[in-house]
Amino acid sequence: MLMKSAISALTLIAIVSLPALAETKKHDFEGAATAEIYKRASGDGLWIYRFDPAGHTPAKDERPAVVFFFGGGWNGGTVTQFEQHATYLASRGMVAFVADYRVKSRQKTAPDACVADGKSAIRWVRKNAKRLGIDAQRIAAGGGSAGGHVAATTGICDGLDASIEKDSTVSSKADALLLFNPVYDNGPKGYGHNRVKQWFPAISPAHNITKDDPPTIVFLGSKDSLIPVATAKKFDADLKKAGVRSQLWIYEGQAHGFFNERKSQESFLDTVLKMDAFLVSLGWIEGKADEAKLNSLLKNAKKAK
Repeated sequence: MLMKSAISALTLIAIVSLPALAETKKHDFEGAATAEIYKRASGDGLWIYRFDPAGHTPAKDERPAVVFFFGGGWNGGTVTQFEQHATYLASRGMVAFVADYRVKSRQKTAPDACVADGKSAIRWVRKNAKRLGIDAQRIAAGGGSAGGHVAATTGICDGLDASIEKDSTVSSKADALLLFNPVYDNGPKGYGHNRVKQWFPAISPAHNITKDDPPTIVFLGSKDSLIPVATAKKFDADLKKAGVRSQLWIYEGQAHGFFNERKSQESFLDTVLKMDAFLVSLGWIEGKADEAKLNSLLKNAKKAK
């Protein structure tokens, strides 16, 4: 009995001594219509935030949607990164989302969890499409850097879904990709290979291109230290060779993260306008870009600084 009590005490001490996982905190977005937990994993609830177009009526509408994933090297990052992109696309008639996902600094997880969560977010939107007034066949994924990787995997990499989600009746595959300096080549000479080699090549979008992949637009700076221009050009060529629609925009002299408003308002405006034109070309939105809305977003961003 004494031995059992001693073991129990030691076990209790060990449990109490374990570092607590950081909780994903709910963010209060001024323009978001709602926030919901789309998934529970690693002892945490993961939030997804919805931005609706003006006059959106879920019971009647069937609009295209987009889910954005923040960057941060699979280590960290903030769900606010693509708030302006989501707000803008909502003004253009899309139902837009920004989604949190597990990262190393908060949940002590590896990149495979980031990918699994990205797929879960797309699946959640598709499952709830009717309730949210969304066209289940027009759901785009967007993101930057590691978030661009997460987005790209939802459209290109099969499998890697969370083991707790075995529902194959609802697809987690994105119908279009909006990628901002994405780390989408994770091969031996690509980004983060040592961290993902356990799941390579399944986890590397550049190594899984097939003819059923969605139309894709990519933005990259010529001075990006993480993604060589050659990598982007090969990815673009491989998509086109497979018969997949692809646009690649190289920004001369720009570094990684150039598209963020805080780094370059000019690049922010130009990338958003090209993203808008791409979605118009797909027939997802109509009419001219809302430059007045973009300028308003920039003014509000300046005030917030």
